[in-house]
Amino acid sequence: MADEHEHDEQDEQDWDDDLDEDEMELAGLAPAAPTYSFPEGFRSGFASFVGRPNAGKSTLTNALVGSKIVITSSKPQTTRNVVRGIVHRDDAQLILVDTPGLHRPRTLLGERLNDLVRTTWAEVDVVAVCFPADEKIGPGDRFLVTELAKVRRTVRVAIATKTDLVTPEQLAAHLMDIAELGRETGTEWAEIVPVSAVSGDQVQLLADLLVGLMPEGPPLYPDGDLTDAPEEALVADFVREAALEGVRDELPHSIAVVVEEMGLREGRPADKPLLDIHANLYVERDSQKGIIIGHRGSRLREIGTKARTQIEAMLGTPVYLDLHVKIAKDWQRDPRQLRKLGF
Repeated sequence: MADEHEHDEQDEQDWDDDLDEDEMELAGLAPAAPTYSFPEGFRSGFASFVGRPNAGKSTLTNALVGSKIVITSSKPQTTRNVVRGIVHRDDAQLILVDTPGLHRPRTLLGERLNDLVRTTWAEVDVVAVCFPADEKIGPGDRFLVTELAKVRRTVRVAIATKTDLVTPEQLAAHLMDIAELGRETGTEWAEIVPVSAVSGDQVQLLADLLVGLMPEGPPLYPDGDLTDAPEEALVADFVREAALEGVRDELPHSIAVVVEEMGLREGRPADKPLLDIHANLYVERDSQKGIIIGHRGSRLREIGTKARTQIEAMLGTPVYLDLHVKIAKDWQRDPRQLRKLGF
C-alpha cells in the first residue's frame, strides 16, 4: 500500500505566493481520427452537457462513461474545465463534453468559465441542457436557454436530471415546464428525456438517443480510452474534490490545485511501483489556509487520504501524495495568476 504522507505546512512555513511557472494548456476539442476500419453506419460525435451549477451534469457524464472521470460535489461550480468522457459502443463512439455551469459571473474566473461554455456550444454536435427535477425552472435556466438559442446549427436536447428525488406527478409537471420554456425562448428540443444518474433509470435510453443524433463517421479515440484529460489534470481535480468536502461560504471558489511533479519512483521493483505526486493547493487568504490545514494538519491529512484513494482507484497504482498549501492572493480576479493556474 502507498505511503501516507501529507505535509503539515505550519511546521515548514511554506506560505509563499509563488505560482507554478508551468502553464496548463486547453486541448483542442477533437483529436486526429485514428486510421482503422469501422462498421458501416458507425456514428461518432460530441454531445455537451450544460446547465446551471449543480444541475447533475458531471454525475450524468460519469454514469454514461461507466467510470468516474469527472469530480462531483454539492458545491456550485465544481467543474472548471471542459472534460471529455468517451462512451464506446459497437455501433458508435459518443464523446460527452462536461462543462462548467453557466452563471452570472462575479469574478474574472467566472467570466472565463462562461466563455469556455459558449465556445464549446459552437463546436459540438448536440447540446444537452440539464434541468434538475427537484428544482423549479428559474431565471438561471431561462438565461441559459436564451443564450443557447443564439447558437446556430446545433441540435438541442433537454434532460430532466435527478428524477429519483421527485414523485411521478412532480416529474410530469417539470417536463411540461421544460417544454414551455422551449416555446417561450424559441428553442426547439429534439428530445426531452428524464433520467436519474444515481439509480440508472433511462441512462441507456439517453445514450441511444444521443447516438442517434450523431453523424456517421469513424471513431475519434482509441478503443479503451475513457477520457482525453491528462492524468495530472485528473489528479488535481480529485485533490480539489476532497478539499471541497465540508467547507462553507466562499472557500470552494477560492481553492485551486496544481500538480507540480508526478512520476514513478526510481529504484522500485517492477511489481511494486509507487507513484510520487507533489501538488499545491492554492487559496486566496491566510484565514482560508488555516481552514484547509486544520488543527495540527488534521484536515490536510484527511484531504490527502481521500484524494489518494480516488487516484489509486483511477490509475491502479499505489500513490505517495505530498500536499502543500499556498496563498495566491485574490487569484480569481488576477489575470496573471489565472493564467498560471490554467484558466
